[in-house]
Amino acid sequence: MNKQLFVAAMLATSVTAFAQPRLPDNYHWQKLENGLEVVVIENHKVPLATIEIAVKNGAYTEGPEYSGLSHLFEHMFFKANKDYPDQEKFIKRTEELGMIWNGTTSDERVNYFFTFDKDSLTAGLKFMNAAIRFPIYRTEDMQKERPVVDGEFQRAESDPGFQLGYSVGKKVWGDLFTRKNPIGDHDVINTATPEKMMIIKDKYYHPNNSLLVIAGDVNPKDVFAKAKAIFGDWKNSGFNPHEKYPIPEFKPIEKTEYVIKESPIAQTPYVMYMWQGPDTRNDSIGTLAADVFSTIMGLNSSKWQQALVDKGIASYAGISYQTASHVGPISIFAVPNPGNLKEFSAEVNSQITHFADDNYFSDEQLQTAKDILRRNFIRGKEKPSALASSLTFWWCSASFDYYTDYIKALNNISRADIQTYLKKYMIGKPFVAGMIINEDMNKQLKPAEFFKN
Repeated sequence: MNKQLFVAAMLATSVTAFAQPRLPDNYHWQKLENGLEVVVIENHKVPLATIEIAVKNGAYTEGPEYSGLSHLFEHMFFKANKDYPDQEKFIKRTEELGMIWNGTTSDERVNYFFTFDKDSLTAGLKFMNAAIRFPIYRTEDMQKERPVVDGEFQRAESDPGFQLGYSVGKKVWGDLFTRKNPIGDHDVINTATPEKMMIIKDKYYHPNNSLLVIAGDVNPKDVFAKAKAIFGDWKNSGFNPHEKYPIPEFKPIEKTEYVIKESPIAQTPYVMYMWQGPDTRNDSIGTLAADVFSTIMGLNSSKWQQALVDKGIASYAGISYQTASHVGPISIFAVPNPGNLKEFSAEVNSQITHFADDNYFSDEQLQTAKDILRRNFIRGKEKPSALASSLTFWWCSASFDYYTDYIKALNNISRADIQTYLKKYMIGKPFVAGMIINEDMNKQLKPAEFFKN
């Protein structure tokens, strides 16, 4: 073998020697030598491409002194960098490329994405590379952006549902509440400095803690070559951020608590119950059972809906579970009829005790819930630009295999699996219940007399 062929063979081997994860047929994966995982999702429906990069960062990495700064960091991503040293030049370049762009921050993921014409793929990858690797945190930019981020927080506080969830969450997560609160803390946001942005970058923004996804009307071989050429010299951190800066384990809820919050913005009472549920690290079957059970409870035919909504005790009563690698919360959120507030409270507690009864839901309801989840999963793949965000969520909070096997695994969930989940996390387990209500209704209905242990 001549020298050129030998070098080419070595380069090809260097990005394919890692164990291949299981992914759908049109998903192609490589891991660069620096640890950056790259996935190409081939979809030729429209002549567009989406580039997304996700980082395992977010609220769960934040102690009190950094609460909300992953979110601020996300906003600063779209400001200035080495190639575009001010936001005006940054925005001008997005317009030249015809980009649609945004980013999000949640508990366990921060992601950034651009969608544009497929012919701009090389330019788009270079644009992403400059933003993720070479940001510039100018004091004047931060002074402008801090009020924007804090303004999102203030707008959220005008929603009684947010206020309720915030109050309940502080009780559920205790001293580690900041690690489940991506919106942050007013004082921390408003006093943030460029130095704190660099601390976040130096901890988590490394190729070996990131996933690059390119989805759309693209050629995988071409994309991998470009990704390696543009991102290949991004230096590996030399450490696993989540080993060097371990996420503390959440303490279990010690006892059931009831919280009543009085607020003038609550035109009608809202109620929330929250438990600490399963996570993908320790109980993946439990996370799937949680999804199926929550979907069953949303069926109009469910005993839950019949007992609360059909009888007029509540106008809405939903049960949800948030998939997470670090303790996913289980929540009941309801809008009770004020005139039936006491009856509502008693009925919720009664229903919970029967959740694991053999006849609480039928085989038909179990299958219907699985069919709904399957259809929703398929529907989520209909928009090529949404494929990347779906994949990066599961990569951050579960794994590629969890994503690939999701529907098959759901179909294997049995009644016994759901009953095990309910007994392990909900029935007879401590929880935090909260109510938000205005002053007049509080005085008239006196919920403290019955909304309690």
